[in-house]
Amino acid sequence: MTSTASSSKSPGAAFSGLLCFVLVVGGGSGLLHEWFGWIHFMGFVRFLVPDGYEVFGYVVMVALGLAVGAAGDALSRRGRR
Repeated sequence: MTSTASSSKSPGAAFSGLLCFVLVVGGGSGLLHEWFGWIHFMGFVRFLVPDGYEVFGYVVMVALGLAVGAAGDALSRRGRR
């Protein structure tokens, strides 16, 4: 019988997962709104982007969200060892 590691995440990994979700979904929603005029799913992210740089800001949000998600995944993997 083998022992398995606990499936619960550390608080840091859980927070990074939440932050990753907010940045990626908010940035993607903002891009869809800018390109196609669709409704903002997470409208509060528009306050994080300066006027005139919306598309660039939303792309940066998506990239930052993916980086935070990768860091959180590495953090949770390191904690399982």
